[in-house]
Amino acid sequence: MRLIVQLLSLLVRGAGLMLGLAGLGLALASLGGAWSDRLDALTHAAPLWLLMGMGAVALGAIFARGGERWAIVGLGGATILACAVMMLPEYWATWRFKPAMPVESDLKLVQFNAWHDNRSPETGLAWVEAQNADVVLIEEGAGGAAPIVKALKAQYPYSSCDRVAECETWIFSRKTMLARGGVPTDKPFLAGAWATLADAKGPFTVMAVHYTWPIPAGPQQAQSRKLVQFLSGFDKRDTILTGDFNSTPWSFSLKRQDKALGLRRWTRALASWPAGQFSRLAAAPAPFLPIDHVYAGSQWRAVKIERGPAVGSDHRPVVVTLRRLP
Repeated sequence: MRLIVQLLSLLVRGAGLMLGLAGLGLALASLGGAWSDRLDALTHAAPLWLLMGMGAVALGAIFARGGERWAIVGLGGATILACAVMMLPEYWATWRFKPAMPVESDLKLVQFNAWHDNRSPETGLAWVEAQNADVVLIEEGAGGAAPIVKALKAQYPYSSCDRVAECETWIFSRKTMLARGGVPTDKPFLAGAWATLADAKGPFTVMAVHYTWPIPAGPQQAQSRKLVQFLSGFDKRDTILTGDFNSTPWSFSLKRQDKALGLRRWTRALASWPAGQFSRLAAAPAPFLPIDHVYAGSQWRAVKIERGPAVGSDHRPVVVTLRRLP
């Protein structure tokens, strides 16, 4: 019996050591994303590296003794510190946000990747309808999500596209669309739509985009550069940008984009993926990656930021209420 206990202790201590070594190695490699797009792909999994560090600290502190304990706990602590360098600024920005009570003149918008494999579009549609938003921005509006787009097109007086089968990204608005269009189709391809809307305080532009995955490295960064260049043709002070960026806020790619866009990202550490039955084999009890974002120019201030429920898509929707400043 004593031998079994010793073997189990050795196994647990070994697991703590491996968690510490692997977590620290991956976290340090992620920091290399400041210089390498390939290494930057690792930053999106920073929450996992953080859990590995925490596991190493817990197992080392409980089951190890002497120098072995200090080694395992030290590895775990260093992993936690490396992850904090990447993630803590985002959570600090979240804590600093001060919500306010929405008023009738505020602009309420819904950002939603409706998912082309949506298995219950009627659930997503019912939720969107209940929001009674001024503007709804949809990505992956084809396939299983087409019923959502078709119904919204009938309900909203203005939309960014004429035919349901022609567009992947959509903007629906209760405000008059003075102009509308898509992102140029030259390479790298970027699914997107924009519309300039009439408003009592002056027209403003809303835009929705959908990025590719961060792996392999390169294409997503090219899409980001294309968006920055395209956005330079609009007045950034009144522009609102939303989308599924497939990029977490602790990645160096998104941090560089935040600076280059000249807009403020209001969604901070708001996890939106995965949601519900996000694959045939896996279901998510809660999202853990913030990849759906809402930016706005200097004329706007967010007064309320919410994450919606799982409504058939592999993304949770995001609801942001913006107030236009004088």
